[in-house]
Amino acid sequence: MDLTHQAMAIASILASVIENQNQTHNVHILEHFQSSSESVMNGICLLLAAVTVKLYSSFDFNCPCLARYNALYGLGLLLTPPLALFLCGLLANRQSVVMVEEWRRPVGHRRKDPGIIRYMCSSVLQRALAAPLVWILLALLDGKCFVCAFSSSVDPEKFLDFANMTPSQVQLFLAKVPCKEDELVRDSPARKAVSRYLRCLSQAIGWSITLLLIILAFLGRCLRPCFDQTVFLQRRYWSNYVDLEQKLFDETCCEHARDFAHRCVLHFFANMQSEMRARGLRRDTADRDPEPPETPGPRDGLDGGGSGKAHLRAVCSREQVDRLLSTWYSSKPPLDLLASPGIWGGRGGLNHRALTVAPGTRLSQHTDV
Repeated sequence: MDLTHQAMAIASILASVIENQNQTHNVHILEHFQSSSESVMNGICLLLAAVTVKLYSSFDFNCPCLARYNALYGLGLLLTPPLALFLCGLLANRQSVVMVEEWRRPVGHRRKDPGIIRYMCSSVLQRALAAPLVWILLALLDGKCFVCAFSSSVDPEKFLDFANMTPSQVQLFLAKVPCKEDELVRDSPARKAVSRYLRCLSQAIGWSITLLLIILAFLGRCLRPCFDQTVFLQRRYWSNYVDLEQKLFDETCCEHARDFAHRCVLHFFANMQSEMRARGLRRDTADRDPEPPETPGPRDGLDGGGSGKAHLRAVCSREQVDRLLSTWYSSKPPLDLLASPGIWGGRGGLNHRALTVAPGTRLSQHTDV
């Protein structure tokens, strides 16, 4: 019995340790996906590709089998959904907005590097083109869209079955090729020959594009280390910096807005308390209620550590906030922490050191683009 109790105790201890490790591991994974924009964008890219496969597999293809509309319908299904998926990929990628903001922002105290914008544009386009390429390749390998779009464009001289038909009959017959249940082409060897020809051509184009993309990806991955990596590393670093800087600025603005709202509410209650005392509304409860604590001043921390939020509490009015946001947009700080603070001198006493991150603030992890 003692051995049994000991084994059960050891098993419970091991289970608790494993559970704690799993919880810690899950927390680390969650933090990684929250802070790693590349992981999130890759996940969204894979999700869009999976949705593309599901949409195509569940789509009910019905060619109109009319000479005037076959090409329009087939090419429309081949190209319109990829365009919509491409736009969805751009909208879902946060870095596309960061890229446009970096491209259109005023120069200010920080020069714009076209190489960084080109690197970000390349990264955004690579992810946004994944789902459209999946749709196009699926459509080409399946062949239905291609047969519908180009059945009327087939040269009838390549097939002996059209020798006894007039040109109008040939065009009507070719338009009916995608509709194998139509009475005109049902069980016709000519229809099967034309459909087989177009389907083979479509699959050949699809596999050629697939092979070309694989070769390009292989050459890009294998040949890149053979060249100087300095420019690539610099552009990747600064593209990451632009993305993380905007994230940190948004987080700091949210933190300041929360703290500013808290102080405004406390200031309102303090003023109301003073007004109520002045009007004698609390005269009857003065002996029973204890004296409320004093409202912390604009420089005192609400959490007892005033120095931790000094960089946020220095901006304590609407005019200063508007000035700060306008200055951040029109003239971002130079990328030199040793630069003189006077470079940002002006109304409100704002300089480029006013938004340094407070001690204890968690920074987002560095990510690759």
